[in-house]
Amino acid sequence: MNVAIFSARPYLHEFFEKANLWRHHELTYLESRLCEETAPVAAGFRAVCIFVNDIADRRVLTMLRGGGTELLALRCAGYNNVDILAAADLGLPVVRVPGYSPHAVAEHTVGLMLALNRKIHRAYQRVREGNFSLTGLMGYDMAGRTVGVIGTGRIGAIVARILHGFGCRLLLYDPRPDDALEAIGDYTSLEELFSESDIITLHCPLTPETHYLIDSEAIRRMKPNTMLINTSRGALVDTRAVTAALKSGRIGYLGLDVYEEEAGLFYADLSDEMIHDDVFARLLTFPNVIITSHQSFFTEEAMTQIAETTLASISAFEEGVPLAYEVTPAMVAP
Repeated sequence: MNVAIFSARPYLHEFFEKANLWRHHELTYLESRLCEETAPVAAGFRAVCIFVNDIADRRVLTMLRGGGTELLALRCAGYNNVDILAAADLGLPVVRVPGYSPHAVAEHTVGLMLALNRKIHRAYQRVREGNFSLTGLMGYDMAGRTVGVIGTGRIGAIVARILHGFGCRLLLYDPRPDDALEAIGDYTSLEELFSESDIITLHCPLTPETHYLIDSEAIRRMKPNTMLINTSRGALVDTRAVTAALKSGRIGYLGLDVYEEEAGLFYADLSDEMIHDDVFARLLTFPNVIITSHQSFFTEEAMTQIAETTLASISAFEEGVPLAYEVTPAMVAP
């Protein structure tokens, strides 16, 4: 089956080629992201494979369907960038990778916490410049600190278990509590979690209900100097509100692996260009902010599973067998 793979960076090829050794799909790698301007390139491809920052709205999906595309394969868990109802109307099945090495994202999350707390990013730069002063580098013991984990699915649960090992007190929030976590943490309300947590970490999907979950009102309820971590979806956080809170000191540390307007920034080398996003550029000026470019998933184990699951779904479609990881309208219904 011929497959157009959008947003295909060079590191992707190795994993997809290995997963394709015995499947023999015809894979075409396109570095451009899918959008209205690039959709015509997919004409003639039965399957189109996309990633988190590709755009698959109704107009783009209509163009894909008109060009002969029969399957849209997401090589990620989230599908908020796809108009699932439009895909159903067009008779275009959508599949995803529902889970891939949750340890990868969880470990990156905790890494951001540690780096921010102990100012490792600042210490690294100082030492390289011959400055061995400790002034301004003091952190705190993680043991005994209260961490609020919002979303206790596969990733959030692993984050909670890692932090329990550090000796943290855990406050948990999820509409569907995990009974197994009640032995190490306490499920509570968002209001209590905001007001009592020293560190808050986000691990929930982006839905209309969670859009701007962290807004000015939520920040107002937080302790002064709270650490906020987001490795989930950029639009969970109102970036302008967070920027104001960094300036006031309400938020003392910010770790982001996602950003609400990341599509024009992440996964590209812009080192020789101006960053035109003034909000993002302002964030980069804070010494108590660490931003990584949506790399928390980026481990060998995760990439292997992404490639295997994606191509397995494409093979299943080609063979006419049920799709194990199809995204249906029921999954996005209000």
